[in-house]
Amino acid sequence: MFDISRMDLMWVSFVSMGLMALSAVLIYLSRYVITIRIISILVSTVAWFLLALAFLLMVVVIGGSSHA
Repeated sequence: MFDISRMDLMWVSFVSMGLMALSAVLIYLSRYVITIRIISILVSTVAWFLLALAFLLMVVVIGGSSHA
């Protein structure tokens, strides 16, 4: 579907998984560690943005490569 090599897809998937893990840590921090409400909302917003970016990158990975 995409004109990207399989090795590049591997790296994109690693980045996507890393963004998902970072998002989970940020959500944990914003809910249980950060007590200042505005900073908690800001951290949570960043986490949701990173999660959406990870989802879009996974769409590229699942779409696969057009290389045989």
